[in-house]
Amino acid sequence: MTETELPDDIKAMSFEQALEELRGIVDGLERGDGSLDQSIKAYERGSLLRMHCDAKLREAHMKIEQIRVEADGTPTSEPFDA
Repeated sequence: MTETELPDDIKAMSFEQALEELRGIVDGLERGDGSLDQSIKAYERGSLLRMHCDAKLREAHMKIEQIRVEADGTPTSEPFDA
């Protein structure tokens, strides 16, 4: 599944919103809240939220620029290269 195939409510979330919901799901699963079916649905939604968070992080990573100062003192930027 790609980012464009995610449910609209997840696509509309910010990174922080998705991460907060994902943390809530993980906490609930760790406590053993709900039935098996509810846990499976929560796990599936958590997987989608994780995909969304990963995509948001990749997007942010691509936007990062490395700022350098040239020998003459002029600042320049170039794409970040990890």
